[in-house]
Amino acid sequence: MSQQASPRGTFLKVADSVKGLIEGHPEMTELPSLAEVMREHGVSRGVAIRAYGVLRQEGLAEPSPGERWRVVRSGSPVDRRPLHERLADLITTDGLQEGEAFPSASALAERFGVSRPTVSKALEKLEAAGVLTGGGQGKVRTVRAVPMREERS
Repeated sequence: MSQQASPRGTFLKVADSVKGLIEGHPEMTELPSLAEVMREHGVSRGVAIRAYGVLRQEGLAEPSPGERWRVVRSGSPVDRRPLHERLADLITTDGLQEGEAFPSASALAERFGVSRPTVSKALEKLEAAGVLTGGGQGKVRTVRAVPMREERS
């Protein structure tokens, strides 16, 4: 009788392995990509996703739209707002005024640890809202209006 690993046992073993990685590296903020987990453990994408689901249920990790899965550590604040809102905050935190150049998509992608297409989609939302002027290939986006924070009750 051949011994084959059950799918249930496999994803739990992968989850335990990633858990050990998280515990062994307190500076870790992102989980390895699914492709890296698949390659390292020789499992399918579905098994890797289920393993990350276990980490989510245990409160050790969470998915982040447009980004890699994040490590959740107690006491460390995580900004869970959509990227376009965080980009709009750059105008006030970086002290940008109307008419000033906004950072490039490449610079923003590196700063926030996301892909350029993800940044481009967020920038398009800010353009549609009238916060930024339209950029384009070789054109610099500029601040059209400084966003005002609404008071929340």
